[in-house]
Amino acid sequence: MGTTVTARASERVVGVADLKVSNVAGERLITYALGSCLGIVVHDPVANVAGMLHVMLPTGTIDPAKMADKPAMFVDSGVPLLFKECYKLGAKKERMQVKVAGGAHAGAREEDDRFQIGKRNMIALRKLLWKNGVMVHAHDTGGVQTSRTMWVEVTSGEVTLKINGAESKL
Repeated sequence: MGTTVTARASERVVGVADLKVSNVAGERLITYALGSCLGIVVHDPVANVAGMLHVMLPTGTIDPAKMADKPAMFVDSGVPLLFKECYKLGAKKERMQVKVAGGAHAGAREEDDRFQIGKRNMIALRKLLWKNGVMVHAHDTGGVQTSRTMWVEVTSGEVTLKINGAESKL
């Protein structure tokens, strides 16, 4: 007789060159249009803290002013900032799980991608994490230029990808 409405989690959109962190139960962090960009999720399952970063480029060292103005644009400045913001909410590095999506190459074949931004983004991320004793727990990266949507449920840390209309867990 009555209509049942399922409550949807509160969503916060992480734009390009942006990051968000949360410890709000039931909240979801989401980012869209991950091509060569990387969507990076960190989650501390004990503190129930999650963070998401949408980076465009591997390094900002060639443009220090841009790096200072938009640190979330670059792997080398955005990732440390993401971790620091999560620490402010009680997360601990040794408990953090890292999941990554994006890093596609432009064009139909990898060899057609002259600048290889997606590949360079992933190399920069792995190098930075390795230097800091952190590993990537799961990833869906590379491949042909495709648009990935990525979201994380803050409380559970469950990461979902939507690619060409199909959803899968990461």
